Amino acid sequence: MQKKIKNIIFDFGGVILNIDYQLTIDAFKEIGMDNFEKAYSQASQIHLFDNLEKGLISPKQFRDGIRIASGLDLSDEKIDYAWNKIILDLPESRIDLLMKIKNNYNCFLLSNTNIIHYELYIKQLHKFGLQNFDEIFRKTYFSFEMGMRKPDSEIFEFVLNQQQLIANETLFIDDSIQHIETANKLGINTYHLQKGSDITELFNKNNQLIINS
Repeated sequence: MQKKIKNIIFDFGGVILNIDYQLTIDAFKEIGMDNFEKAYSQASQIHLFDNLEKGLISPKQFRDGIRIASGLDLSDEKIDYAWNKIILDLPESRIDLLMKIKNNYNCFLLSNTNIIHYELYIKQLHKFGLQNFDEIFRKTYFSFEMGMRKPDSEIFEFVLNQQQLIANETLFIDDSIQHIETANKLGINTYHLQKGSDITELFNKNNQLIINS
């Protein structure tokens, strides 16, 4: 790292929240969408999902799009059930860590997500006595509220500019390599969190970073 890290930008799903893309793929197959995995994955997805994550379409339009793509008369409940299967648990150990390290770093959240999933995230936070993400992070950035998403450079540039962050004083932690690559090109320090790793392993008992970008 060229300079001391002062700011940390965290991804959410796969970094803080446990997720499993395959569970959603399997759930959609169960309700009749045999080709779902061709349209949706961690690495790429069709415009229907991009548009939902950018907030360019409503949940109703998304569900209608699923029905059109599948050729099936699926209920809203079945679609939401399958769509939300990706979401697993929010470990208390990670919430505890984030509450501690915010005293040492300016912490931000930058997540590609959608309003359907977001509503479940809030319910998970309530289990810890938290009402919203602002109690954990200095500022949260959700793609569906911003009209842009990772890995496009504009979303990273927006966060840096709005918060007046210096790129080489900032660390970005994400589990998707295409997001890491964009951040690197902008001069941001990065850490690609591998499957099976945990953000609690990246800090010492004094809640200081112990990794190199």
